[in-house]
Amino acid sequence: MLHDIKVLIVDDSAVVRKVFSEQLSKQKGITVIGTAPDPYVARDKIVKLKPDVITLDIEMPRMDGITFLRKLMKYYPLPVIIVSSLTTKGSKLAFEALSLGALEVISKPSAAYSVGDMSLQLAEKIRAISRVRVLPSTAKKTENAPLGAIESKALSVTTNKIVAIGASTGGTEAIKKVLTRLPQNFPGIVVVQHMPARFTTSFAERLDELCQMNVVEAKNGDTVINGRVLIAPGNYHMIFKRSGARYYVEIKKGPLVHYQRPAVDVLFKSVARYAGANALGIILTGMGKDGAAGMLDMKKAGAINIAQDEKSSVVFGMPKEAIKIGAVDHVHDINAIAGKTISLLERL
Repeated sequence: MLHDIKVLIVDDSAVVRKVFSEQLSKQKGITVIGTAPDPYVARDKIVKLKPDVITLDIEMPRMDGITFLRKLMKYYPLPVIIVSSLTTKGSKLAFEALSLGALEVISKPSAAYSVGDMSLQLAEKIRAISRVRVLPSTAKKTENAPLGAIESKALSVTTNKIVAIGASTGGTEAIKKVLTRLPQNFPGIVVVQHMPARFTTSFAERLDELCQMNVVEAKNGDTVINGRVLIAPGNYHMIFKRSGARYYVEIKKGPLVHYQRPAVDVLFKSVARYAGANALGIILTGMGKDGAAGMLDMKKAGAINIAQDEKSSVVFGMPKEAIKIGAVDHVHDINAIAGKTISLLERL
């Protein structure tokens, strides 16, 4: 019989530690084995209690979460969920944490007692990453600098083509690996990454620094053009639309889809409707099945679709579901997806 997932909560707020402990203990299959107010206490408890997953605050006394995470990933790598504030500083630090090996990020509410409302979301993320094998940082390649773009000599023929990308757990690094390999004049790209509000702003800014294409957080009415990547803003759905020859996006609230907003299915279904055979879909690492149905709609409309393979996925949930229902034409390692995307678009 499989044991419960053992969770260690690391946060300087006593209220957060108490509420997280109480709420997560109510979730089936999860046991909170301990809490820690700072990294020094956390270090000792990790060695003693051997947790499966850690939730980690960033701004803490004695040692900040980023410094602790860097040491943890080098000497005792574990699945980590970052719990960060919605400040600009908090968002940027959260993305630094993701680049260091953290697997998920959730936003910490301004009122400490309202963290209980996050318990269901947090529990789902804990379940998703609990079986992920995290490698020591010394075994991982650093990718802080953009990769060399793949040369393409026929992109001019893809002027009216668009690429739609969907991802969740582990997706920030996977998306980076794809986008940093694409040339400056590549067809327009629309992206949904499951992420809280405000964090998408920092995500887009970070990618814009690394990529040859221009990467921005999407605003309502933004045009989808060559050389631009539009990232769906957190807590808003992004819908792809067409007016004459112009492609653009609509940003709006609406009900959660697969417990998500933004949702990949919302984007993919709109791409199927308004771009059809002029689109290429990519579904990357993530838990759940968001994007599978929308990708099948894209395929029925004539689009070509690519899925990330199991070996290179942090969580092989979303790609697996899309493959299972016959929505995918090609399955590739994350490092091969950019090149495959270019070659497919050149032939369309």
